[in-house]
Amino acid sequence: MAYDEKLAERIRAAVGPRPEIAEKKMFGGIAFLLDGKMFIGVADDKLMVRVGPEAHAKALAEAHALPMDFTGRPMKGYVFVAAAGVRTVAAVKKWTERALAFVATVEAKPKKRPVQKKRKPQAKRP
Repeated sequence: MAYDEKLAERIRAAVGPRPEIAEKKMFGGIAFLLDGKMFIGVADDKLMVRVGPEAHAKALAEAHALPMDFTGRPMKGYVFVAAAGVRTVAAVKKWTERALAFVATVEAKPKKRPVQKKRKPQAKRP
């Protein structure tokens, strides 16, 4: 599945060069992460925005905002913004700042320790 590269460029312009922000291909599109936490991205031609559970209803009330739904169940705390609502860097910046503000309040998940394979006991040699 392809994603709107021009929209991704508008996100890059909105956030500017920041070493704590990384890009990662996911969801068939691209996601932008702040210190490892996804805050915004592109799926098809829509902007994916992490607004948080408390701001979810308010975000959905805005023009061009839609429930973010990949699996048949909307994800609370995330919204899509239709292409018509993110045609300029200024429009993307508004959503980007909102997402960054929320994600800055989210604690990082502890890193998972690698799973060690159990060794099979060696057969005793005669």
